[in-house]
Amino acid sequence: MLNKKLLSLCLALAMLISFTACSGDDKKDEGAEKPESEETQGEGEEGKDAEKDDSDANEEEKDGAEVEGKEEETAEAGEVNLYTTRHYESDDALYAKFKEETGITVNVVSEKKAGALIEKIKSQGENVQADLFITADAGNLAKASKEGILEAVESEVLISNIPEKYRDVNNEWFGLTKRARVFLYSTERVSEEDLKGISYDSLVNDERWNRKVLVRASSNIYNQSLVASFIEIMGEEKTDEWVEKLVSYMARNPEGNDRDQALAIKNGEGDIAISNSYYYGKLVNDDDPESKYLGVADVVGIYFPNDDENGVHVNISGVGLIKNAPNKENAIKLMEFLSAVEQQEEFSAANYEFPVNKDAKTSDLVQSWLDNQNITELKEQDINLSKLGEHNEKAIEIMTINNWE
Repeated sequence: MLNKKLLSLCLALAMLISFTACSGDDKKDEGAEKPESEETQGEGEEGKDAEKDDSDANEEEKDGAEVEGKEEETAEAGEVNLYTTRHYESDDALYAKFKEETGITVNVVSEKKAGALIEKIKSQGENVQADLFITADAGNLAKASKEGILEAVESEVLISNIPEKYRDVNNEWFGLTKRARVFLYSTERVSEEDLKGISYDSLVNDERWNRKVLVRASSNIYNQSLVASFIEIMGEEKTDEWVEKLVSYMARNPEGNDRDQALAIKNGEGDIAISNSYYYGKLVNDDDPESKYLGVADVVGIYFPNDDENGVHVNISGVGLIKNAPNKENAIKLMEFLSAVEQQEEFSAANYEFPVNKDAKTSDLVQSWLDNQNITELKEQDINLSKLGEHNEKAIEIMTINNWE
């Protein structure tokens, strides 16, 4: 314990020294990934053929006035600048629908990583161009809030549509979709009896899983938030014990993304993996003959640890309003639009997630996963997701001390 405490103090000092370097590392990583950016183009109006007789001239004048009126209305409606890490054609369709209903154009700037977008927004200073920030994981949203780039939103619509546990305590960000941190397992080597009653705790205490567990690196925000949730529920000491045991149960050193853990199961490197639920949807629907993940879902199943006494870890993708946003009113309109039932169903289905609006239906595919376990209600951890951001640094410290690579 003395060595852990000494290492903990050293880590805290190292984190302070390296704080300012983190932004530079994020930018370096992003540069290698060639992030994409999109801009929404304006839509032109088709003119009508003119008639040359005097009787039709009046109609032409009337039509011209109507077109001009529509153009002025669109100009008055304005735009909203959305910075996002989501990359789905279905999202673009929703933004087009929003424009059709409101006249407001959605300009999209996208990056692969939240850190790059946060830095881009910070670099704009007082002349900020961004209006909204959308990204995955409450931990990333909390970082944006900590960096001071978000501001609170007062909206009865958002409060009504989005349950409190999926909102920032100060209403600086709001969840739009949710996903669970689940188990993926080998359907060839893992039996129903093996899975019966399995929980996050039993995963690291049952010899059945010793040296059979696959998980990605500790640098990943999904794992950091999982550990942060345990800190909130169990406290630091028990979380430290859990992480220590997990590391000892790992089948290999962490590598790759969540789908790579499933691939490793197929290849016989381990029997069970920790993964976000939506990645299983990607595996199921992967029909690219050149994809290394093709066929993985044929030998890998999904299991929700719904019997865990502390509940299933659930996280979100969410949206925050940028401080001093140039199009604040339009931005809030888009936030409210995305929280409505119809959009919730489309937005969540696009990435095999769950809607946060309680009145919205879960997609058939995602619902089938619950049905296969006879789950009528997902028992989620009873915490406000703002806590994931509060405990992020301590989570990283515990993972590092216990050599979670």
